[in-house]
Amino acid sequence: MVDLSKMTKWDMGKLFDFSVLPKQSTEADIRRGCQIAKEYNCKAFCFSSSYWTPIVAEELKGTDILVGAAIGFPFGQQTSAVKAFETEEAVRMGATVLDNCMNVGALKDKRYDEIKQEFKEYVEAAQGVMTKMIIEVCYLTDDEIKAACELCIEAGIDWVKSSTGQYAGPTLEQVILMADCCKGTNTRVKVSGVKDPRPQNAYVFLRAGADLIGTRQAPQIID
Repeated sequence: MVDLSKMTKWDMGKLFDFSVLPKQSTEADIRRGCQIAKEYNCKAFCFSSSYWTPIVAEELKGTDILVGAAIGFPFGQQTSAVKAFETEEAVRMGATVLDNCMNVGALKDKRYDEIKQEFKEYVEAAQGVMTKMIIEVCYLTDDEIKAACELCIEAGIDWVKSSTGQYAGPTLEQVILMADCCKGTNTRVKVSGVKDPRPQNAYVFLRAGADLIGTRQAPQIID
């Protein structure tokens, strides 16, 4: 569990991925977002399309901030082959962390073997680049959250992520459930979709077992 009492504001930046996700983002928006991520020492700068990957890689060159491209965003209902191609392309363009979207409908249909295979193909396509899987917990039951976490763990995905931030965010109980499922494994928990009051909720999620918060409000929360 993160010990916030021993962290400086600069250290705390590494608990956050900063994102710029609006659909109408311009190059200026993306470049400004990169500068903010550097100012706050965030773990990654995340964006909604691999289209921006070369620009983000250019802006973050020489820093330890990860270049975070989204895959299958935000619905996750592309075929595995399409997601794998998107993953390979993002890595080729300079992505150093990938946030993929699970096919929620397939999970709810209990197509576990199909999902596990897709997850493995995703990890293979990432070629060693850090992987995350967004499971969109607001649409899942507790048993489905457990199943999704277990599939991520079995496939060797580095992070299981609660939400895209485009719909409802997770509850505290859902984050605790995710953390319990991943305890003792190599898969860690990222929370996105933090709702108001954002600072209080973000730090409560960290205390509850999340290792990372992804949010457009990272600067305000850190401040």
